[in-house]
Amino acid sequence: MGYLARRAFWFGTLEIEHNGQEVLGIRIVQGEAQPDTSVLSRLVFEQMEEYACGKRKDFSFPYVLRGTPFQQKVWNAICAIPYGKTQSYGQIAEKIGSPRAARAVGMAANRNPIMIAVPCHRVIGADGTLVGYGGGLPMKKALLDLESRHSRK
Repeated sequence: MGYLARRAFWFGTLEIEHNGQEVLGIRIVQGEAQPDTSVLSRLVFEQMEEYACGKRKDFSFPYVLRGTPFQQKVWNAICAIPYGKTQSYGQIAEKIGSPRAARAVGMAANRNPIMIAVPCHRVIGADGTLVGYGGGLPMKKALLDLESRHSRK
């Protein structure tokens, strides 16, 4: 059984899906907030608020990443990108031992079910441009700008 909760942030309305013990998905949605008073929902939204204010650089709420073995490798490599830093799709491909799979890395990043906590916004084009993001390029830029400001402190 899954539960959904929504909360508005400066970058949009986040919806979390969880099973009561683990987060299954975080995504940007259109629509109103939907309160969920579960302990897990409160924890996720509290950590997201801290992140949005520049007070949190890592997330500690429990989540599960469901995907293919390749997607799992990509998502784990993306999680290793430090706060305030970026890496290209090609660099991620090299990290996971598939140096010619930059496009496949992009596809896996596009299917990331846990946005922000699995920081696909930190993955950029080989030439440094912002490309592809489930929340849209303005949100990707805003998240990178937020991290850049707070990583200098």
